[in-house]
Parts: sequence; C-alpha cells; structure tokens
Amino acid sequence: MGDQANNRKQVVVIGGGISGLSAAYYVRKALADAGTDADITIVEKTGAFGGKIRTLHRDGFVIEQGPDSFLARKLPIIELTRDLGLEGELTGTNPKANKTYIVHKGKLHRMPKGLSLGVPTDLEPFLETDLLSLQGKARALMDFVLPKREETTDESIGGFFERRFGGELLRNLAEPILAGIYAGDTYKLSLQATFPQFQQLEREHGSLMKATMAAKLNPPVPSPVSEVIPAEHRSSVFLTYRKGLVTLLDGLRGALEGVRNVQAAVTGLSRQEGRYKLTLDGGEALDADAVIAALPSHGLAPLFGGFPQSDWLGAMDNVSVANVILAFDKDRLDHPLDGSGFVLPRTEGRFITACTWTSSKWLHTAPEGKALIRCYVGRSGEQDWMELTDEEIVTRVRRDIFELMGVKAEPLFVEVTRLLRSMPQYAVGHPDRIAGLRDRLASDYPGAFVTGAAFEGVGIPDCIRQAKDAANAAASYLGTDDKVRK
Repeated sequence: MGDQANNRKQVVVIGGGISGLSAAYYVRKALADAGTDADITIVEKTGAFGGKIRTLHRDGFVIEQGPDSFLARKLPIIELTRDLGLEGELTGTNPKANKTYIVHKGKLHRMPKGLSLGVPTDLEPFLETDLLSLQGKARALMDFVLPKREETTDESIGGFFERRFGGELLRNLAEPILAGIYAGDTYKLSLQATFPQFQQLEREHGSLMKATMAAKLNPPVPSPVSEVIPAEHRSSVFLTYRKGLVTLLDGLRGALEGVRNVQAAVTGLSRQEGRYKLTLDGGEALDADAVIAALPSHGLAPLFGGFPQSDWLGAMDNVSVANVILAFDKDRLDHPLDGSGFVLPRTEGRFITACTWTSSKWLHTAPEGKALIRCYVGRSGEQDWMELTDEEIVTRVRRDIFELMGVKAEPLFVEVTRLLRSMPQYAVGHPDRIAGLRDRLASDYPGAFVTGAAFEGVGIPDCIRQAKDAANAAASYLGTDDKVRK
C-alpha cells in the first residue's frame, strides 16, 4: 500500500525469455522517459533467463542450442543492439559459404540462384535445375499469367503456393524453406500470419515472379539504423554476435540492473479496484498496476480464462523440435562443407529436417582445424522422435548425414538439445484470432498485455518488436488518469 500511496507504479512482467526481458527493458525506458516512478518485477518460474536462447562455449566452439541468428533486415534487434552498445559484437555469415542445398531423391542439389523464399527470381538457373521436371517448371511459370485471387481472406501457405506455382514447386523447393522456419505444415500455416507480403504482392502485381524480379532491380534504401552494423557485415542476410546470442541476453540483464527477479510460477491473476493481484506457486502474492505476460500460448491461457479467445490460446499447437550438434576434426570429414548446409522436403522421408554446416556458415564458431555441424529434428506431424533417447536420436542423425554427406568420422563430442512445445503453429485465421483476443483483453483485463512468439512472429527480432509494443502500451496505460483506468 505504501507504494500505491506515494504514487509509485508497480509493473510485473511474467516470463524471462527474450520477450520478457525486452518488455521489461522497454517499459522501464518508456516510464522513465515519461517521468513516471515505477518498480518492475520479472517473474520467471525456472530462474534462468533467455528462454530458447542458449549459447554453449565448449573447447573453443561457440554453440547455439536454440536459435542461431537473426535476419539483418529486421531492425528492432539492430536498434536494441545499438541501444545496449553491442554493435561491435555483430558478425555476419561467411561470404564464401553462399551455396545452399536441397535434398532431392536422396542427393544434395544446389538451390537455384535467385530463389527468394521459394519464389524464382532468376529464370535461367530455375530452368536449368534438376529439382523440378519440365512439367513442374512449366506449371510454375504459369504464375506470370494466372489472375490474382480476388478474396482477401486468409489462406494456407501451401494452398497459396500450389495455386500460384503448382504442387511440384511447393513440395521440392518452397515447402522445405518456408515450413522449416516454423517447423510446420504448409497446408495448415496461415499465409497472413507468416508471409503476408506474398498476399500483398499478388494483390498489387498479380504475378509474384514479376513482382520479386522488379524488386531486385529496385532494392529498398537501407535504413540509417543499419549503419550501426559493422561495414564488413552489412551485406550479410543473417547476423549474430561473435560470442553467441547470449551476448544480447547479457546486455539486457546488465541494462535491467535494479529490476527485481522472482523465481516462481504465476498460478492466478485477478483484478480488484484497478490493480492486479498475482498469486505465485510459493504462496507469495504480487500487486501490480500493469502486467505484461510474455509466455507461450499454453502458459497464457490459464491466466486469462473464461472466454473463447483464451480457449483458443490453450488449444494452439506448439511443435517440439530438437537439434543435434556434432563437432569434428575437419580433416576427418569426407565432405567439403562448401556452403551453409541443406534442407529436406517431407517427401524425402528422412529423420532430420535440415542441416547447417555451422563452422562454414559462421567462421567464429569453431577453432582452426575443427568443424561444427548442426542437424534439426522434428516438425508438425513428425513428433515420434520425442519417444527416443538422446543416443537413439544421435544414431539416426548420424545415419542421415552418412547417407547424404558421406560423413562417417566419429565426432569429438555431441550435444542434443530438446526444445519442447517451442514452435507455435499459426493456423489459418490466426491474425483475426489475435485481434479478437486483444480486444477482449482490453475490455476484460485493462492494463494486462500479452506478447511473445505465439502472436506475430517467432524470430528474435519479431519477439523484440512485439515486446516493445506491449511495453509502450503498458506505459501509456499507466499514464492515463486513474479514474479512467478503474
């Protein structure tokens, strides 16, 4: 009551992943800029911060056990990096590792040059590729003349690509690229929630191939924010930090000095007289003027019960995935690792879904003479791997890379990381459900805000952007008149 009496606001952030840490950072900044006195508390049930971001330093290797990088064009993370003074730590991919492969009929095939998220933008290499039959290429080229879809409703990624380019291009080229980002099923994933630019390009230009080819001739003007990226890495599509993504977590933790951390799970949330009471599993209770919940969908649903949108959150599918890191003496490998790695269509029937030649793609990740390979396991509809032991997973992974790459050497070490229920699946209609949820929260839970990968993007920059939006909304709410808020 003392804090309320002296008009000092209390903000509780639930969740200590990248979304929660970013939300705490930005709400603290917004309230300070507004001259509002506030105490911020982060409640994290595990006591460990960072969520899916996990960097392991072992024997001179820099190993990412969760996400390994981010898109350089997504500016929220570049802005945060600059604000934390970490721009000098940024590093890009090896420019010599610019080849990517797709598995087709059990063999590695070079991905055609000019392929942009599955859309061909350079006709010559597309027509020369062995990844599609003549009939498949002819069907894909019909995109140039097919009329645009008049309906503006959502549709699946798979339905969209098959409609524009045919099933063969979808299966052999687009699916392993697009579905791999979400570990999902293209026929279930929402186009508007994942790649809304495709629907916009179709509405504006009809043909996606025409639109993307034109875009290559007129590239966007770089944002001034991009100038904080070291000059030698500005052409890199992906970025990370020299010591791993943990660098960003450490920067945020340092900037949040003085913020209270509580290790507990929130078991209840209620609102009385304009304030929230959060019940914790240890019996403690916290009072808050505003709450930012940065949890997975299945963690959010029990807090905001009693209406259909909350039931939908609880039912949202979250796919489990794993990654297997294998370290080698480079001279023992029977493969040149001459690129960034390869992806696998579902039709190949392999255990792994993708493989990154990490030490070729990211030169800072392995000591001289060593190599690092990372394989991915699990996607929507392929969850049987969860019943296997780590040893069985490694055996199947090694069988795949032997048959596909000829790698038979014994690894120096292996790291298996299981990321359970880590990939939210944005089903068709997802944006409308999100809008309905936010409307209902504003009505029934004013001053409570939700953010995280379950909503508008699973990548680190997307989580940072959404967290900043939630933080600014919370700060704005706390700046309104108390009578209005009640």
